[in-house]
Amino acid sequence: MASILTNTSAMTALQTLKQTNANLATTQDRISTGRKVNTASDNAAYWSISVGMQSQSKTISAAQEALGVGKAVVDTAVTGLEESIKIAEQIQAKLATLNSPGVDNAIVNADVAELSAQIVDIAKSASIEGKNLLSTAGTAVTITTGYTSAAGGGTAALNTMAVAKYDLEAAFTTAPATAMAAETTIIAMRAAAATLGSKASRIESQTAFNSKLIDAIDRGVGVLVDADMNAESARLSALQVQQQLGVQGLSIANSSNQSILSLFRG
Repeated sequence: MASILTNTSAMTALQTLKQTNANLATTQDRISTGRKVNTASDNAAYWSISVGMQSQSKTISAAQEALGVGKAVVDTAVTGLEESIKIAEQIQAKLATLNSPGVDNAIVNADVAELSAQIVDIAKSASIEGKNLLSTAGTAVTITTGYTSAAGGGTAALNTMAVAKYDLEAAFTTAPATAMAAETTIIAMRAAAATLGSKASRIESQTAFNSKLIDAIDRGVGVLVDADMNAESARLSALQVQQQLGVQGLSIANSSNQSILSLFRG
């Protein structure tokens, strides 16, 4: 039946063209942003998961920066201790010569006092961002190492590591009087250096893990929300052809009413 009031063909062509235009807009948006899921309306589940993962990645990245500062503090303390141990060994060697024939005890003690003062200076200057693990005024530090996500029903928490100080300044504020006293102090210095070295090793290991974890999370987010540009390129070409055909089809459907006029021409 031909009707001038209801053009079924035009309606169908128009709906098809509208859908094609909507699909084309979606594809163009994916191409421009590089993502197939930009908002919750695109895919609520994937969007929610990706937002949570991105938040976790940012928090771990912040912890990574804190680890960098913490490592600098610990490395500075380790360097200060290692250098001080060398000087302390010189002190021990000098003290071992006290009261020996031909040795001027006053000169030896003066040298020991100067070397001890040098160690005190090292202890005071081994500071990063106001954090010092070797001075009397310094305190233990707590370093953020990572982040535990609350996803899956867990409890969100920052992971931390405590690093105790070793009061190197106090150990040499008064110079050792004997070689045995110097040796006792050196043993304590070595133990402190070993402990700090273990902390530094843990920080390096955690830093490497955090870096890999961030990469893994970012890859996971990409799988959920990134658009396949090869597929989107092919889809764009197909939709552009569909759009052109839709416009042509609508034009043909709209012109069909014109043929009705021929029925009434004499």
